[in-house]
Amino acid sequence: MMFDPVTMKLNADPLILSALQEDITSGDVSANSVMPQGRLGEADLICRQEGIICGLQVFERVFTLLEETAAAEFSVSDGDAVGEGQLIGKVRGDIRTLLCGERTALNYLQRMSGIATYTRSVAALLDGTKIRLLDTRKTSPNNRIFEKYAVRTGGGRNHRYNLSDGVLLKDNHIGAAGGVKEAVRMAKEYAPFVRKIEVEVETLAMVREAVEAGADIIMLDNMTHEQMKEAADFIAGRAEIEISGNVTKENIARLTDLGVDYISSGALTHSAPILDLSMKNLHAL
Repeated sequence: MMFDPVTMKLNADPLILSALQEDITSGDVSANSVMPQGRLGEADLICRQEGIICGLQVFERVFTLLEETAAAEFSVSDGDAVGEGQLIGKVRGDIRTLLCGERTALNYLQRMSGIATYTRSVAALLDGTKIRLLDTRKTSPNNRIFEKYAVRTGGGRNHRYNLSDGVLLKDNHIGAAGGVKEAVRMAKEYAPFVRKIEVEVETLAMVREAVEAGADIIMLDNMTHEQMKEAADFIAGRAEIEISGNVTKENIARLTDLGVDYISSGALTHSAPILDLSMKNLHAL
């Protein structure tokens, strides 16, 4: 599981460059003051706590965008478990490059590894079921490509990537259209036939309307356990079922007896803590 060259160049590179530009507007005065001339150096990448590593390609790309000849070598791959104190790689390049890129590279790697770690812990609670764990669009602005990749690395799956990626009729869409049936009818007329239509519902009455309207997927949003059970029994295979609404590691296990197809959790991306990683032992070669 990795970024292919086209995705990296067209989609990831501009975002990484923007992050670097945010951190370096007119040179790194700290790095330049202690290293006025270029000199080859190397630093260790060390893990400070147990978790799942993710984002190694992005980490290295920060440095190669600053200096084409910079390079990193890793003893692990994305998706691997790492432990406290483990040396997981080395990065080599002009010492000024390593100093300039350190914080940006670590920001990506720590954030992505934190999401992968949290996702892995949540996905483990669904082991033995047929339920698929999904993320949401509740991602950090301009970091969605990295955060959704981290979810996949951790064992989750991606819901739609953006608003162009699928039809999801939420409460305000339904309100604007005048009701569930009308919203589904309008979506079927407008959207390409290859797109599935998902409808978010909050009551059993809305569940009935969504089934009658021919929705492909019905999202049960913030409903009680009893309501969700009744809704699943009523749908009875006529649509796929997704559960959503404040789902976290602490409560997801209670949802496994409902016989649904998907559980989505915004917490995978908006509430995952970072994985503590650091660059140490920078030295000249």
